[in-house]
Amino acid sequence: MLSLRDFWRRHKRKVFVSVGILGSGYVLYKVYVAHKQRSFDLERELEADELLKAQLQTHFESIQRISDSTTLPYAIHYLRTRVSEELDLSYITERLMQGKGQPNTLTQKEKLELWERLKILSFTRISLSVWAMTVLSLYVRVQVNILGRHLYIDTARGLGSSHDENDPFDRHGQHEFLATADYLSNYGMNSLIQNIERAATEVLKEKQLRDPFNSARLRKTIIQILESFMSMGGPHHWVTYLLPENAIIYRQLAATSSNDFYGSSVLPDISRLEQLMAETRAVLSSADFGNIMKISLKNVVDALMEDIGLQEGGGEPSLGVPLAKLLPRVVQLGSSLLEEPSRNKFIQIIRSLPEVELFYTLLYANMALFC
Repeated sequence: MLSLRDFWRRHKRKVFVSVGILGSGYVLYKVYVAHKQRSFDLERELEADELLKAQLQTHFESIQRISDSTTLPYAIHYLRTRVSEELDLSYITERLMQGKGQPNTLTQKEKLELWERLKILSFTRISLSVWAMTVLSLYVRVQVNILGRHLYIDTARGLGSSHDENDPFDRHGQHEFLATADYLSNYGMNSLIQNIERAATEVLKEKQLRDPFNSARLRKTIIQILESFMSMGGPHHWVTYLLPENAIIYRQLAATSSNDFYGSSVLPDISRLEQLMAETRAVLSSADFGNIMKISLKNVVDALMEDIGLQEGGGEPSLGVPLAKLLPRVVQLGSSLLEEPSRNKFIQIIRSLPEVELFYTLLYANMALFC
């Protein structure tokens, strides 16, 4: 017992130091292991983040291709058909040609009225084509980005699959939501034509058929018509041409136009459709969308004027040509605006605008910015 006490008394300092060293080493080891684990976890999180970013980018590009190759071509084709039907100018031009070949068939007053009507409808048609093509191409891209983001998030969370036959939204809801791209042509066209014609009548009332027009004056006239139209009603009145007030109204309109719209007795969840439409309406009403719409419209009109400048030929373009002589070219240009998207240079111009590309990148990445 005494020897143990003597040993402790002689060596307790060494024991304390040894224990301290061992304890510190153990603590350092645990800290090292914890640090290594945190580093490993961080690396895995970074790898997962990079993988997610890559997946998002791939999915984003896929969504844009769907818009460009499927949804938009169909919507533009239907729009072109409706514009041709509702703003058919052949009757007026045939009457004028008849009056030119057979002078006694039309009075001077009738000729003047026909020319005035042709003037108004020619500018109505080209202004409507500029606006509808531009806004529809932007709108369809909004649609597919919102839908694509929802589907990606749902799939990532394991909430759904595009191959799930038991999910009514997957089977019907995507089609129903994308089908709203035709709302403009089906239900908004008559009101749109009336209001753009009213704007054209106001802008053109002091412009005579003999007045000289060049590219600059034509550009100014079309821009004035578009601005006059956009200033009608409330700040976002034009959204009503693209979207119904709510999903119930849309469901009712779709049901009356087709007895078997869904092809099944199972209807998509209307709350999900309403959510998608509400998000779309919020984006269209945002200041950011208004900005890219103005930029796109301006660039489309500028591109049109380049075509007019090339077509004027002979003489000095700055002198212009009489408005009456320019009207057939105006009608022709209006038709070129509604060509199939893969051949439509105006749609290509809109797609390539940096402001437009940035807008859709932000939309896809963070829908909350627009709500």
